[in-house]
Amino acid sequence: MFDDTIAAIATPLGEGGLAVVRVSGAQALIVADKVFLPVGKNSLKPSVATTHTIHFGKIIRSEQVIDEVLLAVLRAPRTFTREDTVEISCHGGILPAKLVLDTILENGARLAEPGEFTRRAFLNGRIDLAQAEAVADLIHSRTELALAAANEQLAGKLSQRINELRDDLMKTLAHVEAYIDFPEEDIAEETKGQLLSRLENGISFMDELLRTANEGQILRRGIRAAIIGRPNAGKSSLLNQLLGHDRAIVSPIAGTTRDTIEETANIRGLPVVFIDTAGLREGRDEIEVEGIRRSRETLEKAELILHVLDASEPLTGADEIYLAEFAAKKRILVRNKTDLPVKLNLSDGGASVLASRNERLVSSLAPPIIDVSCLSGQGIEALKDAIKNLVWAGKIEAGMLQVMINSRHQEALGRARAGAVRTLDALRADATLELVALDLRIAVNAVGEIVGKTATEDLLDSIFSQFCIGK
Repeated sequence: MFDDTIAAIATPLGEGGLAVVRVSGAQALIVADKVFLPVGKNSLKPSVATTHTIHFGKIIRSEQVIDEVLLAVLRAPRTFTREDTVEISCHGGILPAKLVLDTILENGARLAEPGEFTRRAFLNGRIDLAQAEAVADLIHSRTELALAAANEQLAGKLSQRINELRDDLMKTLAHVEAYIDFPEEDIAEETKGQLLSRLENGISFMDELLRTANEGQILRRGIRAAIIGRPNAGKSSLLNQLLGHDRAIVSPIAGTTRDTIEETANIRGLPVVFIDTAGLREGRDEIEVEGIRRSRETLEKAELILHVLDASEPLTGADEIYLAEFAAKKRILVRNKTDLPVKLNLSDGGASVLASRNERLVSSLAPPIIDVSCLSGQGIEALKDAIKNLVWAGKIEAGMLQVMINSRHQEALGRARAGAVRTLDALRADATLELVALDLRIAVNAVGEIVGKTATEDLLDSIFSQFCIGK
């Protein structure tokens, strides 16, 4: 428990029907008493109200009414932070919420730091570190699959598996340290076999978790897909079709897009960040040159390329250059304008056209080719299927969502696995038990970091600094 009391606006800034100001800490009810005037016979001062009740009244500052509010009283330990908590629902808008917060801060609370409510929930044992991260994932979810994965982690499904892994490693460490304390006794072959088996099972489980890292990253942050091609091939039209609304300006004039445009779309349950780039060609003025430079910068960071080609024209020299340049990238060739007479032939992965001109143009694996008409929308659903299949092979199973790790978990598990493998090799080689215990302790501590059992202050600062102030 903490001595100080914190407060913050817990809803997004801006105009809206309601805003919520959250107060948490040992003095939360006393601070609320100073600013809240109950209205009506059933409303009470927060300090005398029973837990989990709501009261109507006014926030008073210097004898002036700031706003009419509903005030919820939540007494410890049945709260998110396991501290006394008050949540004040006032009218939406920047000024009402700010004045309510200012009034609370003037009467004994301090402004919460980013993520401090969730940090207190973790430090007070309400949730573990993996669940705390799931709170942020929940807020930032952009698809239903991402939301489902965050809810599974918040429910403790990943934490349960991690704790089971740590318990098994701890049991093995306890056996090893027991034999260190009694050096005159050797590890019996049967016991040694059990220890080796437990370590092998632990390593297998870590491998299983590590295999989910890529999918977990995709669900959390999405995948960046750059839309490229010659000017006027239909890149902006394709972006609009994929988003389902007009986001980019479409014009028959080549070079309309002068800068990169980014928008996120839900593609078969996966968040995909589409980037519409300036048409690739030699820039004709300073603005276009800068747009093309930014496009190439974007292409370096893109994990997927949608290369748009004009199906109404034969393959050009510029097309050949860009097909060769991005052959090593994961990509889909999008043959647009198929509502017009088709003059572009890219059968069998483009090999029939490209191989005859330049063998370097053909990558080892021919990219998918999808025919679309951005004018009518034909082929867009097939393109969405191709994007999903290229990004995430196979079916998305519900069970997978329970244990999808993030990049921090991946790094910690990598260290834990390396320590466990060294332990396994040392035990098999009958190495000195002190060395065995040293590597095993590294593995135990690394696994403990995931749920916060061995977390450092710097690690906590790094994680919670990424939260918003009111969470």
